[in-house]
Amino acid sequence: MFNEICIYEAKIEKQDEIEVLMKEVAEFYSTQDGVIDVHYIKRTHRQKDFNAVKEGELPVRLTRNVGKVTYVLYWVLENEEAHARVSQLGIENFYKRWNRCLTTMPKIILGENIV
Repeated sequence: MFNEICIYEAKIEKQDEIEVLMKEVAEFYSTQDGVIDVHYIKRTHRQKDFNAVKEGELPVRLTRNVGKVTYVLYWVLENEEAHARVSQLGIENFYKRWNRCLTTMPKIILGENIV
């Protein structure tokens, strides 16, 4: 399997627009051959510190966003070829709308499963 993790930093005033767009993109990707799973995540929590993690404390809910809102795309595909094909379709259909919502270019991590 082939994976992409993409970290987006969106403008605070574009939250509603980008979340609607994420639903459209997820539906579009899910209908494409070779796509196994698609998830968009909004950063809503943080860890207090490492000791809190060691003690099993709950994460802290974010109460405000400063300057940006962080989102993550996690999707799984059958292989690199499916990723290349579907990514190209996604850019063709959604790039301009994405670009209006972002503060900077996304950080993209690509890779194959280990386990």
